[in-house]
Amino acid sequence: MIEPDFPIAIIGAGFAGIGMAIQLKRAGIDSFMMFERASEIGGTWRDNTYPGAACDVPSHAYSLSFEQYPGWSYRYSPSREIHNYLLGLVDKWQLRSHLRLGTEIVEARFDEQKGVWTLTTGDDRIFTARVVVSGVGGLVDPALPDIKGIGSFGGEVFHTARWNHSYELAGKRVGVIGTGASAVQVVPSIAQQVARLRVFQRTAAWVVPKLDRRYSDRAKRLFARFPLLLRASRFLQYSGSELFGPMIFLDAPRLSAVGEWLSMRHLRAQVSSPELREKLRPKFQFGCKRILVSDDYWATFERENVDLVTEPIEEMVPEGILTRDGVVHELDAIVLATGFTVGLAKAPFPVIGRGGRSLDAAWSRGAVAYKGMTVSGFPNWFILMGPNTGPGHTSVLIYTEAQISHTLQAIRKLRSEGLKYVEVRQEVQDRYNERIQGRMKYMVWSSGCNSWYLSKDGSNHALYPGLAGEYALRARRFRASDYALVVF
Repeated sequence: MIEPDFPIAIIGAGFAGIGMAIQLKRAGIDSFMMFERASEIGGTWRDNTYPGAACDVPSHAYSLSFEQYPGWSYRYSPSREIHNYLLGLVDKWQLRSHLRLGTEIVEARFDEQKGVWTLTTGDDRIFTARVVVSGVGGLVDPALPDIKGIGSFGGEVFHTARWNHSYELAGKRVGVIGTGASAVQVVPSIAQQVARLRVFQRTAAWVVPKLDRRYSDRAKRLFARFPLLLRASRFLQYSGSELFGPMIFLDAPRLSAVGEWLSMRHLRAQVSSPELREKLRPKFQFGCKRILVSDDYWATFERENVDLVTEPIEEMVPEGILTRDGVVHELDAIVLATGFTVGLAKAPFPVIGRGGRSLDAAWSRGAVAYKGMTVSGFPNWFILMGPNTGPGHTSVLIYTEAQISHTLQAIRKLRSEGLKYVEVRQEVQDRYNERIQGRMKYMVWSSGCNSWYLSKDGSNHALYPGLAGEYALRARRFRASDYALVVF
């Protein structure tokens, strides 16, 4: 007998949470509530509004397969368009009535007798749910650099994910700290308006051409009129990324050499100075850190008003930034393009499962989950984009959609059979993660460079060691035999 009133909580209203909500609606399940700590939905694409902010995955692949959009203006979508896409989905599927914006969950506790999760909000309200779907994301909170005197600078300081749009950069002396995924977008975008731009580089990165282009009105009309064309475009974009995947994630020097050659060819085409090219050339294997895509980042350093600073930063001073060579770089504003704190090392808030055990305790030796989604001891708790489910080469949504499918099947099982809870078996979880970590030694992330992918002990609990298609085939089905099925 199907349980009609089956409360489900979705935490987070980014791509994962919205995708989960839509699939619940499509399945005829309306008894869910979405909790979002911010004042609006959108996650990454709500927060990242810096100049040049865009996706580095092609638009047709970076959208939900069950909600394709024919009107993307560029091959790589600007941040604002992606946010508008998500806002449109919320309206289309009438999700506003399910949303609790400005509501932060600060604790979750499981009642084993009742088979219910109790969620506590920041303002001490209590909600209960039979199933919790955590879509909080692993890269949410901006990471501030550990620089001496960071509070002593007399000018303006802000992070790319918290861009100060009221501050006018035109005619200013600006410093950018960082050379990662946000820096390669913001640096070319602001270089044309600032008086002087200094980019402080700790580690050079591999950059490949983006080959971005605008979609014509005719192309958008064709995509809208013939959905098969849109699906074909998505498939080709996804297939291309899978084809090049092994070159990016395998520790195979011959494959890496192909990527390095492509990147160096791009560098030589954009930078004429051999001395500058040498400073911009990475010293680690291709793929060991995140591969960056840009058509104009390296070329920006050819501008007369742009300087690349490779001397290590000593400290921030009232006038600007002091580097180790004793030079004070006088600045009016400093942009922190320093990425995010990795939220996979611990629970996003206290999560207390069966027997009073916390998720942090379960993850004391590193975050692990069965297929990145379920953790033994935490029944009816499903994680979207959990440990070892990040891609290094393709769209994260391939992984997310497989997890949504898995979770939806579990919810259907719980409702249709009147189960109290499902909980992944410890031996199943352990066997899965032993195999995942066993494969890491063949991956380039373990080849010696330091990146946000790695935990302090050098293990990788962030990325999936393989193709997205393999993960999706393994994860999208809920196999009841992998779980303990507990009745009331």
